[in-house]
Amino acid sequence: MDDSLSDLDRIKDEIADSFDEELEMEMDESQLDALLADLSDHPDREALDRRVYFRELFRLQHELVVLQDWVQTQGLKVAVLFEGRDSAGKGGAIKRITQRLNPRVCRVVALPAPSERERTQWYFQRYVPHLPAAGEIALFDRSWYNRAGVERVMGFCTEEECEEFFRSVPEFERMLVRSGIILVKYWFSITDEEQQFRFQMRIHDPLKQWKLSPMDVESRRRWEDYTLAKEDMLERTHIAEAPWWIVEAVDKKKARLNCIAHLLEQIPYREVEKSPVVLPDRVRHADYVRHPVPPEMYVSERY
Repeated sequence: MDDSLSDLDRIKDEIADSFDEELEMEMDESQLDALLADLSDHPDREALDRRVYFRELFRLQHELVVLQDWVQTQGLKVAVLFEGRDSAGKGGAIKRITQRLNPRVCRVVALPAPSERERTQWYFQRYVPHLPAAGEIALFDRSWYNRAGVERVMGFCTEEECEEFFRSVPEFERMLVRSGIILVKYWFSITDEEQQFRFQMRIHDPLKQWKLSPMDVESRRRWEDYTLAKEDMLERTHIAEAPWWIVEAVDKKKARLNCIAHLLEQIPYREVEKSPVVLPDRVRHADYVRHPVPPEMYVSERY
């Protein structure tokens, strides 16, 4: 009975998280104040958690905007790697980081499976064009560490190729850091039970079924193989110049906040002074006549 109640609570939390995501996209800080006032009338555990979450998320996103301006004006190059098991919450964290930022400054790199040509290249070659230039932040939704994870476990590379990766990656990352790139690596950690729960939620949600690929489904069967591969990877690629940081991600909201707060601590920054924006007066011409638009060009107003 207790287990069923616990599962029901988790399902409710998962559904609430989906609604919260929509609220995050739509709200500004003035709307947030009204929401928090409304939530205060319901002082149960979940409402309290949501109040803290929303307040902290908006605060941290404001800091991310300040960081973005600093990166741009100082010409910094920032690369952040997000790794972890399928459904660990990497995408949700990335979405909250980019939500208020300029996509020309902060971009997401999510590469598909390598092509036949890319399989014949130097392993790191397909990732190099996506590294940040001056004034850019590149967020890698999975990275070159695919070789140490899915490729190794699923047999898409040989053990010799994997060993060469482990020999090469520390030097590759040291070279990136020496070139001036700020490299931050996150591993999102969840339990076996939590991944099972999240997979079940995706299976039964038509809007999320696309997130489950055949490779994701197979990863459930090979949980222990992925665990061994992860442990080996972390041990052999945790270097002083680019250490791994573990994000406890069973609680998705806490994971997002913790990750963003930690990322902000990795790059010393301060607010950039800006000149006030003044809109110029509208230029008007006495002979200007706006031409009518043909009715058939308008989108039908169904709502």
